[in-house]
Amino acid sequence: MKITLKLYATLSDLLPAQAKYNAAEVEIPEKSTLNWIIDHFNIPREQAHLVLINGIFVCDSDRDQTGQINPEDTLAIWPPIAGG
Repeated sequence: MKITLKLYATLSDLLPAQAKYNAAEVEIPEKSTLNWIIDHFNIPREQAHLVLINGIFVCDSDRDQTGQINPEDTLAIWPPIAGG
């Protein structure tokens, strides 16, 4: 199934080559977990600090559940940000 993957800050370098504006349409297997997607795109789990599906936060303890992401959803991931 196709989803939109958005990676921000230091993670944006991990997006596929066709990415534009920190986002890329990617193909993932049906019933993928968020951690599978994170691992598949070589995103260090400790860097997947803020994970949102269609703008809704998913805590790290829920990222191994299937059925959270559907075709055409947007998965956005931010690393921890220091400073301010």
